[in-house]
Amino acid sequence: MINLAEKDIAHSLGKFIVTSMGVGMLLGIVMIMIGVYRGMVIDAKILVGDMGVDLWVVQDDTLGPFAQSSRVHEDLKNSIKGIEGVGKTTALTFQNLQLTVDGKKKRVFVVGYNPLDEIKALNPQRIIKGRAIINDHYEMVATDKIGLDIGDKIGIARDIYTVVGITHGTVSSGGDPVVYLSLKDAKNIQFLYSNFRVRSDRQRGIKKTQSHLVNTVVATVKSGFDPKRVADDIKHYLHKEVFTQEEEASILTKNLIKMASKQIGMFTVILVIVSTIIIALIIYTMTLEKIKEIAIMKLLGVPNSIIIKMIMQETLLMGVLAFFFGLLFSHLIYTKFPKRVVLEMPDAMVLFVIIVIASILASLVGIKKVLSADPAEAIGG
Repeated sequence: MINLAEKDIAHSLGKFIVTSMGVGMLLGIVMIMIGVYRGMVIDAKILVGDMGVDLWVVQDDTLGPFAQSSRVHEDLKNSIKGIEGVGKTTALTFQNLQLTVDGKKKRVFVVGYNPLDEIKALNPQRIIKGRAIINDHYEMVATDKIGLDIGDKIGIARDIYTVVGITHGTVSSGGDPVVYLSLKDAKNIQFLYSNFRVRSDRQRGIKKTQSHLVNTVVATVKSGFDPKRVADDIKHYLHKEVFTQEEEASILTKNLIKMASKQIGMFTVILVIVSTIIIALIIYTMTLEKIKEIAIMKLLGVPNSIIIKMIMQETLLMGVLAFFFGLLFSHLIYTKFPKRVVLEMPDAMVLFVIIVIASILASLVGIKKVLSADPAEAIGG
C-alpha cells in the first residue's frame, strides 16, 4: 500500500526539513532553559553541601545568610558550643566582590573562614592544584573559572593576596565563582571604609566596631542527638534563628531560585506553544497546496480516514524530527553558557511526550481543512 505521507514529504522535502530544523532550534532552547534551571538547583546546594554541617545559626527573624542579610557576633560560636549536643562550631562570612584579573572585572563570591577551626568551609576534595589556606592573612584559594593560577597576586582593597590553591566546581548559589579567604581578611574587607569615611566617622565620634561580626555560625551535632531538637535549644537559649542542613538547602532551592524557576517555566511554555503554532501553520500550508489533489482523492472515493492519517503522520514526523534536531542543537551549545547547564534524559523524555501531544493538536488544523474540502473542487479547478 502506498504511503501518502511519504510521497507528500518527498515532494516538499527541503521545506519539511528546514521547518523541522527551525522548530528544533526553538526546542533546543527549551532544553537549555530547563538545563539552566537544573544547574541553578545544583549550584545552590554546592556551598551548603561542602560545609558538611548540621546547623546554620543566623540573625533572629531572618532567612540568612544567603536569602537575607544576617549579622551575628563571632563569639556566638562559643555560646553555641555550650549547648548540649553541639559538636564543632565555626563562624563564616559571605560577600560579593569585583576582582580585576588580566585587566577585566570579574564578579566573585567570597567565603571567609577560620583555617584553624575544625570545620572547613573549603572542601579539600575540590582542590585540584595547590593547597588550602593555612595562614590568617594574605592567602587566597580561587576556583579555576576565574583564570588564576598558583602564585598569582591579586589586589583587594588595600592588600595583596597570593593564590595558594585552585578549586574546581565551587560556585555560589547564584552561580558566581567562589574565592576563599581567611576569616580575618574577609572581615577586614567587608568592613573596610575609605580614608575619607574613617576621618568623617572620627569627627562624629563614631568608632569602627563591626569587625567582630560575621554572617553565620555553623555547627555539627554529636552522634545520638537530633539536629532539630538541638536547633530548638539554640533558638530558646540564644534567641537566634537556626536552620538544619535540610532547611537551609530548601531555602536556597525554593526561596532564591523560585522567581527564576517561574520565569524559566513561562518561557518554556511560550516556546512550546510557538513551536506548536509553527508546526500547525506549516501543515496547514502544505494541506492548502495539495487541496486540489485531496479533492480528487475524495472524488475517487478515497476515505477521509486515509487522508487524515497522511496529515497526522506528516505532523508527527515533523514534531519528532524537530525534537531530535533540538536535542542535537542543545548538546552542541550548552557548554558555551557562562553558568552551569545540566541536560538530563528524563527532562528530554518529558519534552518528547509534550511535543508528540502538541503535534497531534497541530495536525487538527490540517485535518479540519481536509474534512471541509469539497470534491467538486477537483472538477471546478
